[in-house]
Amino acid sequence: MDAGEKSFHCDFCDADFSRKGNLNRHKLIHTGEKPFKCNLCDTAFREKHHFKSHMMTHTGEKPFQCNLCNAAYTTKAGLEYHVTTHKGEKPFHCDLCDSAFRNKSGFNSHMRTHTEEKQFKCDLCDAAFRNKSDINIHMRTHTGEKPFKCDLCDAAFARKANLEDHVMTHTGEKPFQCDFCDGAFSRKGNLNRHKLIHTGEKPFKCNLCDAAFRGKHRFKSHMTTHTGKKPFQCNLCNAAYTTKTGLEYHVTTHKGERPFHCDLCDAAFRNKSDINSHMRTHTEERPFHCDLCDAAFRNKSDINIHMRTHTGERPHKCDLCDAAFARKTSLEHHVMTHTGEKPFQCDFCDAAFIRKCDLNYHMRTHTGEKPFQCDLCAAAFVRRQQLKNHMRTHTGEKPFQCDICITAFSHKSSLDRHLNIHTR
Repeated sequence: MDAGEKSFHCDFCDADFSRKGNLNRHKLIHTGEKPFKCNLCDTAFREKHHFKSHMMTHTGEKPFQCNLCNAAYTTKAGLEYHVTTHKGEKPFHCDLCDSAFRNKSGFNSHMRTHTEEKQFKCDLCDAAFRNKSDINIHMRTHTGEKPFKCDLCDAAFARKANLEDHVMTHTGEKPFQCDFCDGAFSRKGNLNRHKLIHTGEKPFKCNLCDAAFRGKHRFKSHMTTHTGKKPFQCNLCNAAYTTKTGLEYHVTTHKGERPFHCDLCDAAFRNKSDINSHMRTHTEERPFHCDLCDAAFRNKSDINIHMRTHTGERPHKCDLCDAAFARKTSLEHHVMTHTGEKPFQCDFCDAAFIRKCDLNYHMRTHTGEKPFQCDLCAAAFVRRQQLKNHMRTHTGEKPFQCDICITAFSHKSSLDRHLNIHTR
């Protein structure tokens, strides 16, 4: 046989091989056979060297050690890749941008970000990926497989990196520290994203408007506002969302799940961020302060919306008229004034409302409930704002001041009536 001759042909495709052993290993891709089976778990492999590396995850053996630090690896290739971090070598350079990479696979993966090529397609859904490793991990969302198990609790994960991050919640380890503040993080990626808060950099820029973002996932969500695409659809109703987390949150409304319970009252919530926000109603904590005025808020989203009162920004525009709003929910409620839709109906009378909170207030006219009580007198109110207005009768506070004269008022409506005197 001539050197380099490929006389072994695959019966399933056009591939040719110079050695029969290579052909036999290749055929396993077509047959799906995985002859090397682990006797300690359900994992199986096509190739012996992958099987040997896997067995080390059970024994803890890491025979390949770095001479420059304490790092150790189960494979020689893992060690060789690690050594490049000491040398700083990045021999694979992108011709389209300034990026450089330590290995060819990282470089090939990067090139697909320029071509938008996603050659690895899922057989069970429409998902597609740039890298084979990503589709392998994605398949676990269909199979439910979580092979990476925590030794300290019952948690299990589809990704090894997620397990490593989780373990740090037990150890408290946060090896990546910020140079600008005392912040410390368990992942380098989280540190890099955090630093953007200090630098003000927003590397993900929309080419259709002036919006820019610190994080890629927020950028992707923003782009759907231009395309109208909502790829995450609910199986129980017609609702669709731009993000997976939006869909997951929505699904809890069908299940009625509220797993996060307040220890100080009977309130329960669908997610952790909501209970964190709620707890601040007990503590009165308002950690988000405006740099332009004295306002302070319980939630970051609230201060972001508040800033629009200073900038005048109203990004949520009505398609049916010229109205524009600072809040998305305000736009949604406004649109119902065009459609006449009032989805929240009273069980006791024919009243119907655009907003659920308005229905809740209305229900109190039937029940007589007045949950907002004054600490200084016997007065009680249906709405929180009514109580706030009432408290000014005790404190004498008059926060609404006329710009034309020195008169001040305890209610905005009183100021509005007063201004008519100047405009007559």
